[in-house]
Amino acid sequence: MESRDDYILKISNLSVKFPNETILDNISFELKKGTTLAIVGPNGAGKTTLFRVLLNLVPYTGKIEWTDKVKIGYVPQRLSVSDIPISVKEFLSFKSASNIEDSLNSVGLDTSILNKSLGVLSGGQLQRVLIAWAIIDKPNVLLFDEPTTGVDLDSEEAIYKMLHELEKKSEITILLISHDIHIIRDYSDYMLALNKCVTFFGESKEIMNPGLQRIIYGEAVCMEIS
Repeated sequence: MESRDDYILKISNLSVKFPNETILDNISFELKKGTTLAIVGPNGAGKTTLFRVLLNLVPYTGKIEWTDKVKIGYVPQRLSVSDIPISVKEFLSFKSASNIEDSLNSVGLDTSILNKSLGVLSGGQLQRVLIAWAIIDKPNVLLFDEPTTGVDLDSEEAIYKMLHELEKKSEITILLISHDIHIIRDYSDYMLALNKCVTFFGESKEIMNPGLQRIIYGEAVCMEIS
């Protein structure tokens, strides 16, 4: 039997509203420890805003309950580094000077990359470095806002496989935003569909249901969460 201790996050009646605009409306869900949650929905559905709320960057109403001793790592959707004259080692050292090699190994990179400038890395290498930066201080929750934006398909698949292995090996809870139906099905356990409200919450394999896809990416039909 599941207990409250099986869950790392519980959100109840969460809303984000600005003058003349509702961004998120009465969001409720629970997330089990050591699982991956895919957050899906059309553009403007509130997906990134939910991440900003979880990072305590946006005012909200409702309730957010984390378990004790939660530490969050975050990888943004985009980071422009072409004009930043900084090496991988210098970048990672901003956060920790002691766990650099371990974090690189965890994302499938070796120390030969340390002296390279961020600006010369391929899209796949840069995303791995950003993930290494996010995990360098050993968080137990990772937030990924479309972590493979601008990455070629082969590198995208490799990154999601790496994230999946990281979740299983380190028992990290992962929340990721994605538009890719096959990534959602193959590399997440649960799916939260947003269109300002919750339009679906359940197992990720349900994403292959064409009727559910129409609900997720069509006109918002809010789901009652018990």
